[in-house]
Amino acid sequence: MIEINNLVKRYGDKNAVKGISFTVNDGEVLGFLGPNGAGKTTTMNIITGYLSSTSGTVKVNGHDILEEPELAKKAIGYLPENPPLYNDMTVKEYLNFICDLKAVEKEKRRNMLDNIVAMVKISDVYDRLIGNLSKGYKQRVGIAQALVGNPSILILDEPTVGLDPNQIIEIRRLIKSLSKNHSIIISSHILSEIQEIADRVVIINRGKIAAIDTISDLSKRLSGQSKILLTFRGPIKEAITKIRTVRGIVSAVSRVADSKYSQIEITIAANDTAETRVAIFELMAREGWPILEMRSMDPSLEEVFLSITSGKGGVKS
Repeated sequence: MIEINNLVKRYGDKNAVKGISFTVNDGEVLGFLGPNGAGKTTTMNIITGYLSSTSGTVKVNGHDILEEPELAKKAIGYLPENPPLYNDMTVKEYLNFICDLKAVEKEKRRNMLDNIVAMVKISDVYDRLIGNLSKGYKQRVGIAQALVGNPSILILDEPTVGLDPNQIIEIRRLIKSLSKNHSIIISSHILSEIQEIADRVVIINRGKIAAIDTISDLSKRLSGQSKILLTFRGPIKEAITKIRTVRGIVSAVSRVADSKYSQIEITIAANDTAETRVAIFELMAREGWPILEMRSMDPSLEEVFLSITSGKGGVKS
């Protein structure tokens, strides 16, 4: 667990971070977002011990990063935006070098590296020079070095920057698999990636916390209610009447999507999306009205982010 309390960082007269506080829970993937210059990288550098704060505290598994730096840093694996790779080393030489830096015991080293190399899928390039690897493989090697020492917490800064779509999907899958055994802070400007991976998000703007919550709850607060688009085949008037009786539904507006195939489209506003979807599914099954599509119409993370950071009000924590 990471606990950040009233963190402040000043550079001369400029306050880069202005008293932010949040926690990262065990086994959680936390998206850490903000526009350029918001203080994201500064905050991550303070959490990892690369920078000291002007005031405030960072505790990693109960250890203060300033008072007990060795114990705190031992629990953290860090992938900066530009991975600290040495192009004239092979992957094997580099990871053994990282083991030396992290004081990994030699008798434990081989098994650890075998597990890491298999996990991040770099076995086929293990003996190749890092300088000859593709961008995707270099990112994997960067993640591998963050895993050396078996840290309980991973901090990933722009892990998919510069990758092609296939490489992004590969790294996303890797991060999802790592989240089973690690707490993860991930910062990225690719908000669709955060939406796929994160359990919660922290959005900072101008050095302050602008929002902390799950993506679904932030979307709900932005739109006021959750919205569902339901497309099905069945009688429009009877369906609307029965759907409006479902608990949690605030309103339901229908239209004929395709008269030839009797396809009806209903836009539903509800207080609880998950429970409402279950109730709608059960109703449609009982009545024998086949569902063709049921999807959320809530604002995306990108829309939430733009609303919060544009200075136009938007969502409040």
